[in-house]
Amino acid sequence: MEAIKTYIETHSGRFIDELFELLRVPSISSRPEHAGEMYRCAETWKKLLLEAGADRAEVLPTGGHPVVFAEKIIDPSLPTVLVYGHMDVMPVDPLDEWTTDPFQPVIKEGKIRARGADDDKGQAFMHLKAFEYLVSRDLLPCNVKFLVEGEEEIGSPNLPAFCREHAGMLAADVILVSDTSMIAADTPSITTGLRGLAYWQVEVTGPAIDLHSGLFGGAVANPINELCRLIASLQDEKGRVTVPGFYDDVQEVSPEERERAAGAPFDEETYKKNIGVRALKGEEGYSTIERVGIRPTLDVCGIQGGYTGEGAKTVLPSKARAKLSCRLVPRQQHEKIARLVQEHLQAIAPGHVTVTVEYLHGGPSYACPIDLPAYRAAEQACLDVYGKLPVPTRSGGSIPVIAAFEEILGIKTILLGFGLATDAIHSPNENFPLQQLFNGITTITRFYHHFAGNHNNK
Repeated sequence: MEAIKTYIETHSGRFIDELFELLRVPSISSRPEHAGEMYRCAETWKKLLLEAGADRAEVLPTGGHPVVFAEKIIDPSLPTVLVYGHMDVMPVDPLDEWTTDPFQPVIKEGKIRARGADDDKGQAFMHLKAFEYLVSRDLLPCNVKFLVEGEEEIGSPNLPAFCREHAGMLAADVILVSDTSMIAADTPSITTGLRGLAYWQVEVTGPAIDLHSGLFGGAVANPINELCRLIASLQDEKGRVTVPGFYDDVQEVSPEERERAAGAPFDEETYKKNIGVRALKGEEGYSTIERVGIRPTLDVCGIQGGYTGEGAKTVLPSKARAKLSCRLVPRQQHEKIARLVQEHLQAIAPGHVTVTVEYLHGGPSYACPIDLPAYRAAEQACLDVYGKLPVPTRSGGSIPVIAAFEEILGIKTILLGFGLATDAIHSPNENFPLQQLFNGITTITRFYHHFAGNHNNK
């Protein structure tokens, strides 16, 4: 423990410089104009992995953005850990709400501020530095492989095919991921479940062109008004989704498990303060933690139409669009939910406008047993660093490829994340505390120690 802390203190300046090199690359996977930046980011990862001690590192093509694969095999008879992370980031809009340039990282108040600082460049970087330390001190107790992809933020559409094609290359005993969060900086937790995802674009079209709202208003349906009515009808006053069949496959959690989960430390006032809301709202009959962990949702992620610039423009728009997403729980199939929502919106669409629903992407949910040897290793690693056992939690977020890993590669994933609720991932002013970065590096080194020990003691 002291040795790794000394190593971090000695090399922290270099660590920050290398992480900043990654953060400066605007690797926004959803924007075609950033395709070249994806390759630049991949080459940077390749360089850093080789410098950290990987025997080989390659930038490999997929049907979309590239992936980076690296490995260090110290003994084929030893267990293998596959580290997964992603180099792509979310768009930065709205840019005017950032207090610093999203792709010019800075450190303010002990936090790294930049797009990707937490999700996921900062968290994936922890694995790189833990690996570097173990290799440099000849302490690596098992084989390690890295898979860093470039499409996680758009649903990893090409990674399953890549995994099928390269299943032998990716063979491992467990997958280790840091792309999730902790309950609090002093309260470690391990994510044991992820919700699935389904995502659509809905477009409502009225007149062929934008019209004068005075000359035509009241005589022609306004696509924005109609879109708002459609969206509003998708949930009732109790916070339940109204799409027929939506809850048919939802896995209900037993009263016993709900009671255990309720024992996790949670302060509602602090939670509200951290995210800047006056009150919490969600499905009736469930706690806040349950609403974001064990229950499915439907949300509007964006809406567009008409004139939104400065000043006034009296226009009745031709089109209105919305982005919708659902977070899904175990047993809900995203393909089925995609079909149900599409069919429902078409069924309730009024005849005086045209409604089109495009399914953009989705992914299944994931659950991890807490009796796996690798889970126990992560648990012990957290105890070593934080002095307390981590709380097993179900996350409201989605990492679609995690379930695909289990299906294609037959490998379970340990979700050992170090993000905090205040890190503003996917939002303006994303940040990651330096202490979380350094604690994460330390914890990951301890994971390898316990993982190899558990494997040897089977």
